Amino acid sequence: QVQLVASGGGLVQAGGSLRLSCAASGRTFSRYTMGWFRQVPGKEREFVATISWSGGNTYYADSVKGRFTISRDNTENTVYLQMNTLKPEDTAVYLCAATNTLRATRVWEYGTWGQGTQVTVSS
Repeated sequence: QVQLVASGGGLVQAGGSLRLSCAASGRTFSRYTMGWFRQVPGKEREFVATISWSGGNTYYADSVKGRFTISRDNTENTVYLQMNTLKPEDTAVYLCAATNTLRATRVWEYGTWGQGTQVTVSS
C-alpha cells in the first residue's frame, strides 16, 4: 500500500504551464501504475493520464493529448504531470492515484488516492 501527496497546483494564465508532483510513501511505488484525474465541483471525476510501472507505457485523455505529459521517477517515488498550453477549462482539482491495472482510465480501477491539488487557469 502507498500513500500519495499531490502538490504543484496554483493560479496560472491561459497559455501558461504548471508541473504537478505526486509523492508516494512506501517501498512498493515502482510496482504500481499511476494515474492523474481531475474534478470540478458538481461533475464526475475525469481521467487525465496514466503511466505504467516502468514509465514505458503512457496514455492520455483526448482533451489533454499533446499538451500534458505524465512521467515518473521511481528512485524518488514521484509521478509528475507537466501541463503546457493551459486552458481555462483545465481548471480543476487534480488528483493522483495508484492501481495494479495497466492503462487504467476509470475511477473504480484505482484503489489509492491522494488528496488533490487545485489548478486554476485564468482567461
